[in-house]
Amino acid sequence: MTIASHLQELNRKHEHLSSMVEKEQRSPGTDTLKIAELKKQKLRLKEEIARLAQ
Repeated sequence: MTIASHLQELNRKHEHLSSMVEKEQRSPGTDTLKIAELKKQKLRLKEEIARLAQ
């Protein structure tokens, strides 16, 4: 797997997590712990993307 394709996959996962967070925030009976975990995963992906893009 090339770095470019790996970055593409990481970006896809980041976008998927973004939509999951938005969906969770809109739903009634929101689980704040689940949202916090999704946001942590997003942040880890963003940091890895930034590291690889250098």
